[in-house]
Amino acid sequence: MMIETILSQEKPLVEVRDLYVAFHGQTVLRDINLTIPAGQTLVLLGESGCGKTVLMKTLIGLIRPTRGQVFFDDLDIHALSEQELSKLRLRFGFVFQNAALFDSMTIAQNMAFPMRQHGQFTPAQIRELVEARLIEVGLPASVLKKKPAELSGGMRKRVGLARALIMNPELILYDEPTTGLDPIMTDVINQLIIRTRRRGPVTSVIVTHAMETARKVPDRVVMLYPISRLDPHESQIVFDGRPEDLDQSRDRRVRQFVNGEAGQRLMELIGETEG
Repeated sequence: MMIETILSQEKPLVEVRDLYVAFHGQTVLRDINLTIPAGQTLVLLGESGCGKTVLMKTLIGLIRPTRGQVFFDDLDIHALSEQELSKLRLRFGFVFQNAALFDSMTIAQNMAFPMRQHGQFTPAQIRELVEARLIEVGLPASVLKKKPAELSGGMRKRVGLARALIMNPELILYDEPTTGLDPIMTDVINQLIIRTRRRGPVTSVIVTHAMETARKVPDRVVMLYPISRLDPHESQIVFDGRPEDLDQSRDRRVRQFVNGEAGQRLMELIGETEG
């Protein structure tokens, strides 16, 4: 079955070549080839267990591939030393699924953490940047003295985004940024991601299974499919194209996911249980 694909003539900021990742003999990613040009917003779409988060973590060196290469700005990141990789990560921002804020720190301390880690900023510069980023995500200065437990889930997500922006990264990665949020707060986060792209040149990779995000936020959608349900010769990337083309996909698997149709998948699960 032909994969629907979108190609760019621009020089890629991120390039994945023949990527293969396995854990304890279990293959999670197989023969992934992907280029992401600078400035593009890409959504990695797919059901749970298809390898989205593993791919995202491999892009920034948090997971080492079993085989293949990942390049960032022409650097093979898995050939770098830990010191070189640590320096390179200054160019990345990461928005974790549950914000991953330090419970014992105030919001101000959480946001300032990346800046203090690298020791390049004065206290006045830190304070100025923390306040500026907080305003960008629509939060009042009054939250700076609070602890994460005192904030709602949506507010914590916005703090996580503000912290990811603090070092003006070239690449921002979002891991399920709207999980657990109500529809209004989901749209707030989606709009903030769009605004982040507009405020300056940044490349974004968003891992999600939320169709609201996949339709509204990206320039491009890449959908992965679980290897366990693919034939050996089939590509794990079953869609690569514009978000507006998802609904016109000729691939049954893409249509089922986009429309939330459980029919065939339910029968597969029943078959697995009976087997």
